[in-house]
Amino acid sequence: MNGFGAKPTKFVLCTALSSCAKTLNWRFGIQIHAYMIRSGYKDNLFLSSALVDFYAKCDAIVDARKVFSGMKKHDQVSWTSLIAGFSINGQGRDALLLFKEMLGTEIMPNCFTFASVISACVGKSGALEHCSTLHAHVIKRGFYTSNFVISSLVDCYANSEQIDDAVLLFDETSEKDTIVYNSMISGYSKNLCSEDALKLFVEMRKKNLSPTDHTLSAILNACSNLAMLLQGRLVHSLVIKMGSQRNVFVASALIDMYSKGGDIDAAEFVLAQTSKKNSVLWTSIIMGYAQCGRGSEALELFDRLLSEQTFVPDHICFTAVLTACNHAGFLDKGVQYFNKMRTNYGLSPDIDQYACLIDLYARNGNLRKARDLIEQMPCDPNYVIWSSFLSSCKIYGEVELGSEAADQLIKMEPCNAAPYLTLAHIYARKGLWNEVAEIRSLMHKRRIRKSAGWSSVEVDL
Repeated sequence: MNGFGAKPTKFVLCTALSSCAKTLNWRFGIQIHAYMIRSGYKDNLFLSSALVDFYAKCDAIVDARKVFSGMKKHDQVSWTSLIAGFSINGQGRDALLLFKEMLGTEIMPNCFTFASVISACVGKSGALEHCSTLHAHVIKRGFYTSNFVISSLVDCYANSEQIDDAVLLFDETSEKDTIVYNSMISGYSKNLCSEDALKLFVEMRKKNLSPTDHTLSAILNACSNLAMLLQGRLVHSLVIKMGSQRNVFVASALIDMYSKGGDIDAAEFVLAQTSKKNSVLWTSIIMGYAQCGRGSEALELFDRLLSEQTFVPDHICFTAVLTACNHAGFLDKGVQYFNKMRTNYGLSPDIDQYACLIDLYARNGNLRKARDLIEQMPCDPNYVIWSSFLSSCKIYGEVELGSEAADQLIKMEPCNAAPYLTLAHIYARKGLWNEVAEIRSLMHKRRIRKSAGWSSVEVDL
């Protein structure tokens, strides 16, 4: 149009901006913005809303906020675009604050606004504690029949480990579509209710609802958690039938499923069949090698990838590498890779990497160093860290540190019998029978009993 000298209308510009947002075409988008200013369209409500959406989706949330703040008028689209932008860019609390600000205006939120702000509550920078409050707003505004919103709420409850609330909401939804089923299956999988996820997948298939790549990834993760290779292979055949093996997340879930089932050859085959390999797939196979006792191969692959400039490891990748060091007992290499995170890649270790290194020290008998590292952590140690540390104290007969670890675990979960029994075992190995008797007496007094064992039941898909 410009080549023919025809002046694009505001509708053409709006459509072009929308295309730039969908294709993340930053260069052309800012040219359209410049053209808008020159052509006097700067104050057009629809174009400004499209600009907010464009900048937000292109990770330029500061520019999106500037455009939004400079608008003389706002509508549902502009508010929702910026709220969704904060959500996409991992700024959940900012999205929530903006939503509260919107509620103080005459502009009413729509179903897309609610879905965006609820989704913003999920993630590291989210605000999961506000899920029930947003649910109340959904009911008040009459959007409780929107599956789009229901799906976001189910996902939010599941991510905040309120799986019972997610199930209740799912059961109360009369017209369930693929999106709602996806959220519930994914929620079950995330909360390790893998058998429930499999049963729901069977129900979904009986209703002739077509699974998406998201469904397949979630159900493969459920098979991984249960180490059910037979069911996993059946899902793999469905993946091939649907042509979803090209999806990187589905391929990653397949690699993880086969690795946890002990079939690393099948995991390697999936990787080989994937044409476009990225850091997600490489991380999956590195973790797969680690889980199958092939730590040396995992580290060799990682070192080879580091020599390629296109590969940039993230926190999850370093967790896989440190897991490989842990399983192989490579303490020096583990410390080296842990230090590389900060010095070579500017990554501050989080709780997962600290947990791997603490366990690596403890498994190798360096319990004092492991305890010092727990003290140096920038965050509080969780139940898993103290539990693995206590297990190492049991192996090496460390009474003092074992007692401390058990005390921490008992404070976290007073009714869990495991730390009491492990500490009693440590005392017994050292011949401290009075202390063993005290532990038994304390368990009896608090009515704490060892949990009964259970077994899984296979489900036909």
